[in-house]
Amino acid sequence: MTATVAAAHPAARLYDPRLRAMTVGSVALVSLLAFEALAVGTAMPTVARALDGLALYALAFGGPFAAGVLAMVLSGIWCDARGPRAPMWGGVALFVAGLLLAGSAGAMGVLVVGRAVQGFGSGLLSVALYVVVGHAYPEELRRKVFAAFAAAWVVPSLVGPAVAGLIVEHVGWRWVFLAVPVVAVPAVLLVESGLRTLEAPAASRAPAGAVARVGWAAGAGVSAALLHHGGQQRGPLAVLLVVAALAGLGWCAPRLLPPGFLRAGRGLPTVVVLRGLAAAAFAGAEVVIPLMLSRERGFSPTAAGLVLTVGALAWSVGSWLQGRLPTPRSSATLPRIGLVCITAGTATVALAVAPAVPVAVGVVGWALAGTGMGMLYPSLSVLTLELSAPGEQGRNSSSLQLGDSLFAATVLALTGAVLAAGAAPGPASYAGTLAVAVGCALLGALLAGRVVPAPGPR
Repeated sequence: MTATVAAAHPAARLYDPRLRAMTVGSVALVSLLAFEALAVGTAMPTVARALDGLALYALAFGGPFAAGVLAMVLSGIWCDARGPRAPMWGGVALFVAGLLLAGSAGAMGVLVVGRAVQGFGSGLLSVALYVVVGHAYPEELRRKVFAAFAAAWVVPSLVGPAVAGLIVEHVGWRWVFLAVPVVAVPAVLLVESGLRTLEAPAASRAPAGAVARVGWAAGAGVSAALLHHGGQQRGPLAVLLVVAALAGLGWCAPRLLPPGFLRAGRGLPTVVVLRGLAAAAFAGAEVVIPLMLSRERGFSPTAAGLVLTVGALAWSVGSWLQGRLPTPRSSATLPRIGLVCITAGTATVALAVAPAVPVAVGVVGWALAGTGMGMLYPSLSVLTLELSAPGEQGRNSSSLQLGDSLFAATVLALTGAVLAAGAAPGPASYAGTLAVAVGCALLGALLAGRVVPAPGPR
């Protein structure tokens, strides 16, 4: 059995000497992943013009997403067979290589390849970091670790797009890609210093069914990329692509997620379902809010963006709160509170579709939804590790993140289709897409009690 820092040396704080370097390095890596995810969107219009690559613009986003889906599954298999150290180093290496390739690209096709390599590295790394938490931190600290991961997204959310814009305007778009590796290598070295204190797991073969899972992951990744592309099209082609992508996801995704996922079975299957429903609700509302505020209320892009910033800050506050609350008696308490907040907050945002309702009401609602996400995400991450046997933490962590990505991609594609259905988006289409978001969150709140496993031997 793998020995952990937690088992040998119980720690009271994240920044105790035994854990300090690992905590700082892990949070830094999450911040870099967050910055790159947010900054690239700002730089890509300039990149497409500079490389005459508008035809490949959508693929520059869909490619990394598809590669990330495949990498998450591979990382889970790799972590369970050999521990998180090698997948983490592999993820960082590919993440950096992809950034360097994209930043030095002389053609849009090369940049798309670099983005796909970067996305693959991100997928490997994100799952490995979850498994690091399971191996290296005691249970009483895990909520705080995941709260720190959530907080690591806040600064990039606040300044990432603005910093990327300044870099593009004054230094050049290439440095949006080339600057990040300078920080990534020192960060992973900090995590490595902590991993050296862990016993390496005994070498083992890949778990049964690993090859089949890789095949299903490839199918899900291609379907997700097709869904992303189809959601940006118009007319019959969009319908055809979205239907084909949804069919592919419906066939492949259930084979990558825990048994009982489709019926929200008790325990881990429901944990994954709740993560996906919350991601879908938040992403579906987040994409509508700036469009609604700019078209219906006359907000500038900056002002509309500030409203989204309120949600990011509230997410951090919610994460901070859940990390400091006493451990509740029921593992369903925090997920239920989070999903109720997301439901109520998103429904309040929907009220702002009506011209008579002050925008401030919608802002308060979005802050409530962000707080709910902050309460929910770390608690579900902790539950995933608690419900996983030592050799299943990688697989289950990858399932959690896969559910998140695939649910959000599906809802975003459908949201794009709804918004494009008419001549121009209007109050009815905004209300319809927000109603879908509210429905996802409400369904999650109703299912939250099922995160508690059925009594009996596991």
